[in-house]
Amino acid sequence: MTIIRKLLAGAGLAAMMTGGQAIAQDDSAQIAALIERLDRVEAEAREANDRIEINNLFSRYMYLHNAFEDEQIIPLWAREGTPGMAAEYSNLGRFTTYDSIMEYHRNRPNPTGKLIFHELSTPLIEVAGDGQTAKGIWIMTGLESGLTQPEFVDQMPDWMHVPEVMVDGKRVWMHNVYAKYGIDFIKQDGEWKIWHFRCFEVAREPYNMGWIPWAAQAEHGGFNSELMYVGDDGRPVFMPTPDEPALNTGNPYSIDGGQTLDARLPEPYYTFSETFSY
Repeated sequence: MTIIRKLLAGAGLAAMMTGGQAIAQDDSAQIAALIERLDRVEAEAREANDRIEINNLFSRYMYLHNAFEDEQIIPLWAREGTPGMAAEYSNLGRFTTYDSIMEYHRNRPNPTGKLIFHELSTPLIEVAGDGQTAKGIWIMTGLESGLTQPEFVDQMPDWMHVPEVMVDGKRVWMHNVYAKYGIDFIKQDGEWKIWHFRCFEVAREPYNMGWIPWAAQAEHGGFNSELMYVGDDGRPVFMPTPDEPALNTGNPYSIDGGQTLDARLPEPYYTFSETFSY
C-alpha cells in the first residue's frame, strides 16, 4: 500500500509539471481521494485481521483448557510485569498479580476419568481505533464430569454427585455448564495477548437435577464460587485468596431474580482509557 501511495503521489506531481493547471488540480484531487480510500481499506483490512487473530487466540485457549494443557495457556497471556493484568472466575474476587493469575493454570492435573468439554459461540469483538487493545465477549456451553474416590465425597455438597451411581467404586458427577467470557486483549510485539479475563457463570445443571432445582439450593453458591477444579481422584482444589474484591459482579441464574446484562458488551472505542475493563 505504501508503494502504491508513493506512485500515486508521484503521478500527481508529474501531472502538475506536464499538464495544464486545471487538469493537474483535477488529477491531484482524484489521486488524493484514491490515497484516502487506500488508507481506509488498509485500516479495515488490519481490523478484520485483528478480529480473526483474537478469535483464534481464545479458541486456542479453550482447546488447550479442554485437554488439560493449561501450561500451554500461560504464553497466551500478556507477559509478566504488564500493568493492569487481572482475572476473575466468579464473584469471589479479582486476581491482579501475575503469580496469582497463573496459579489457575500451573500444575493443573488431568485426572483419570475426568472430562471437560467447553465450546464457544457468538463472538462479539471490538478492536480499538489505535490497534493496541481489543475487547471480546463469548458464550460458552459445555459439560464437566468426573469420578470421586469415597474419601473425598464428604468434601463436596450432596448436589455434586449423581445419587446412587458408582463406577469402579467411585462416585460420579456429571454437569452441564453455561457461561459468558468477557476478555480484554493487548497487543505485544505484534501479537495479541490476554490482558483481563472474566468468566460469568450463567447456570449449572447436574444431570440428576437440572439448573432450576440446583439454583434453588442456597448452599451451592460458596462451594461453586470457591472451587478451582476437581483434581486427582476427585479431590476438590479451591481458588487462592483473591487479591482484590470483584470488579465485575456476575448474575448467575436464580429462581428469585431476573437476568441482567452483567457482562457489558464491547462498544467501539479509540484507546483503552475511553472504555471499561473486564
